[in-house]
Amino acid sequence: MDATSLPGIKAVFCDLDGTLYLGDQLIPGAIAFLERCRTREIRTFFLTNNSSRSVDQYLDKLNGLGIPAAFDEVLLSTHDLLAWLSEKGIREVFLVGTAAMRSMLTAGGFITDSPNPEYVVLGYDTEITYQKLAEAACFLQQGIPLVASHPDTVCPTPQGGLPDVGSFLALLEAATGVQPEHICGKPNPSVLRSKLATLGLAAHQSAVVGDRLYTDIEMANRAGATGILVLSGEAQRADLANAPQQPDLILDSIDGLLR
Repeated sequence: MDATSLPGIKAVFCDLDGTLYLGDQLIPGAIAFLERCRTREIRTFFLTNNSSRSVDQYLDKLNGLGIPAAFDEVLLSTHDLLAWLSEKGIREVFLVGTAAMRSMLTAGGFITDSPNPEYVVLGYDTEITYQKLAEAACFLQQGIPLVASHPDTVCPTPQGGLPDVGSFLALLEAATGVQPEHICGKPNPSVLRSKLATLGLAAHQSAVVGDRLYTDIEMANRAGATGILVLSGEAQRADLANAPQQPDLILDSIDGLLR
């Protein structure tokens, strides 16, 4: 059986930026692929490292692009961050993040602008200011540890890659010498495993579709899921030559699946 027909797959976890859309432009064939999933009764979830938006904002964007999605189908690196902080018993942080990310942390019971934070939390802050960076740098130099929502260096757009958390991490390390104690989100498979447990599915019954080797495909490799690399975003075919992460399937775009 052709691998693009996803034999044995019951759930697909789709990346967003670079996989289903670029900026505000749908990847051609994205909606048709999701419709084919529904026809075959394959559950679809939207799994993104981009922590600049809340779940509600992602639902607005997806629905606005013609992609139907439910609240529990949107999985963010922020969810992984919230779980990690909760497991450590952390409540007071200094957040470098958007108002939307702040709203998710506040709803989770966290103080996000503490004068005595237990951690500096770094997200994909598209509202970043020098003041935020300066305050974060001061806390880091006082010995407050750093945790990041995800490792992505750039966020893909039709105009090219924009500075993402990985770029901000490099800036803070250059200024303070501090590296993060932990980086949440993909490639950590915790959010994927949690959802699979809820669904009662094994990892081999799931597939991760994304445009990054070091997040999407590494997550699939770690979890034991099928890893599908699409070349519609960051990764290029030449990147595979020396990459430690190798996909099970490579396609030009998500449109090639379930044909």
